[in-house]
Amino acid sequence: MFTGRPGSDPDNLQFCHLAGKRALLSDRAAMRRMKRRSLWPNKGCIMSRLNYPLSAGALAAACALALGSLPAHADDGGRDRDDGRATRIKKVFVIAMENHNWTQPATATNPQQIFLNPAAPYLNSLVNGTSGISDQVSYATNYQSAMIGLHPSEPNYVWTEAGQALNSLGTDADPFHADCTDQTNNHTDQHLTAFLMKRHRTWRSYQEDMNVDHATNTPLPASAWLSPIFSASGNFTLPAVNAYNYTTQFNYAAKHNPQVFFEDTNLGCPAQHTEWYPPLQQLPLDLQSDHVADYIWITPDQFNDQHTRLTLGYGSFGSTDQGAIAQGDNFLARVVPLIMASEAYQEGAAILLWWDETEGGDSDQFAIPFIVISKNAHANVGGKPYASAVKFSHSSFLRTMQEIFDVDPDDGFPFLGDAANATDLRDLFRPGAIK
Repeated sequence: MFTGRPGSDPDNLQFCHLAGKRALLSDRAAMRRMKRRSLWPNKGCIMSRLNYPLSAGALAAACALALGSLPAHADDGGRDRDDGRATRIKKVFVIAMENHNWTQPATATNPQQIFLNPAAPYLNSLVNGTSGISDQVSYATNYQSAMIGLHPSEPNYVWTEAGQALNSLGTDADPFHADCTDQTNNHTDQHLTAFLMKRHRTWRSYQEDMNVDHATNTPLPASAWLSPIFSASGNFTLPAVNAYNYTTQFNYAAKHNPQVFFEDTNLGCPAQHTEWYPPLQQLPLDLQSDHVADYIWITPDQFNDQHTRLTLGYGSFGSTDQGAIAQGDNFLARVVPLIMASEAYQEGAAILLWWDETEGGDSDQFAIPFIVISKNAHANVGGKPYASAVKFSHSSFLRTMQEIFDVDPDDGFPFLGDAANATDLRDLFRPGAIK
């Protein structure tokens, strides 16, 4: 768990051994009482800084156990959780990852797939039943991007908002030229976060390496946050380093930030003040204070999202594709438990691990990862997380977000673009989790 207190390092993931309080913490009112008594997560904590590699899922189990969401044993003796109970999903956290397939033909070797890859121990622990949170995981084995062959990244991100690529088709360009004329900026309110605002739902897009001082990696005060409409890369000045990969490199790509391609959610050019795009360091503080939006999009930088290899490499894998996979696996192994330890997750939020596009080939033999972590995840099968073979796409994702947040035709909003034709993601959840 995180401390979130002034003067603490919000990126230094910490957890508490509070097993003796599990009975209290399982009750929402008791949880709130503990927060008022400063027992979340302050006194009596044993804190540990993470170092990669992690034992498979150990941190996830520790964080979840601290909040009473897990029994002391990992998977209820191997029995499936099949009580059938589900509540409507209230909040959604999306963590956007990059440029790797879940499975691919054996002849495709670059990049390497994530499933069964030793460079991704955390991700594989989630699906093979060894993570300690198996009853809160399900995953897709036949998830495509927006459509087979749609590249590069940007149109796939825009698709999650609009159900179509709009003017991002075939480009990774920033929304504006340097002179502030439109480049891939869209003047339409027909997209997800615009619908959420009309419905009085809240959203935030946490973007690593933005709204920070690029010399010190220190978050700027909220009063100085700007809409991150331009990409930025370079190096921090030592001793400043990235909190996940411990290098000085930073690399924010606007192409990986879907909300920034719409005028009503980027606020135009030059960049305007807004609190819609906090630095990633703000996430632990918001989780700790339960100041959490309904829809949360999280984009790691281009090193921690598996897109780009670090110049000096990562661990024993060096500057290789395996190193890039390990970088992202490490990031998720630290951020997912952080979210799971929050009150928002305990009260029904879902975490969706999302990848943008296939790599190395364009056919239905290439599937990208999509993993659900939620108390409302589909019940285990044979003691392991449920693997759905239903064909899903980014249109499925968008349709599901519209259904979860009541911005679909039942509530007077049209399905956006190809979401009208898609199968939603309900097969990955318990009955009743999605309306």
